[in-house]
Amino acid sequence: MSDDVESMVEERLAVFDDEPDLNDWFEVMCGAAMAVLGIFHLVSPGNLVDPDVMRWFASAVIAAGAIWAGHGLKDMAVKEIRRSIAILEASPGGSGVNHGLIRDVLLNPDAYKEFLVEAYNSAWEDGIITEEELAELKSFQEALGITDAEAAEMNVKAAIKAAAKDGEITEEEEESIKKAADKSELDDSEVKKAIDDALEKNDD
Repeated sequence: MSDDVESMVEERLAVFDDEPDLNDWFEVMCGAAMAVLGIFHLVSPGNLVDPDVMRWFASAVIAAGAIWAGHGLKDMAVKEIRRSIAILEASPGGSGVNHGLIRDVLLNPDAYKEFLVEAYNSAWEDGIITEEELAELKSFQEALGITDAEAAEMNVKAAIKAAAKDGEITEEEEESIKKAADKSELDDSEVKKAIDDALEKNDD
């Protein structure tokens, strides 16, 4: 990790006003020691006080030690999570995984499929689709977890929609549709029906 990224991470973490990590380890070690001491007196209460009273006291010490150690472990885990988030946000190029997007895609798959459909429609607006546009759409498709077959079908329908918007399909447009259809699982009859439906819709 570069010095710039490291300094940015430290700056982001500073807003949390975390205690030094030594305090966390102190809590864990003291809590563990208390739990061990409590277990010892629970097993061997001795004769200093009534054995039953000592066992109750030992149980309380074990619980307090476990809570203290757990608090220290929790603080360390929270700090590590904060640090990981800061590193992801500060990484050059923003190449970290967008977990918020992934969660939203899983919760709203239909909405994101519609987004890709609109992206194909926009790409075909000028009547052609470039390799750069296809590469960008491919990245969208992979990010949204949409199969190649589904994406290819979207591409064909977008090509047909763009070609039919003026009420007729030229030979050049037909060739573009055919080229897109070759990469899909649609057969000729399905492509022809989609073309007829698009032309009929524009006639209306």
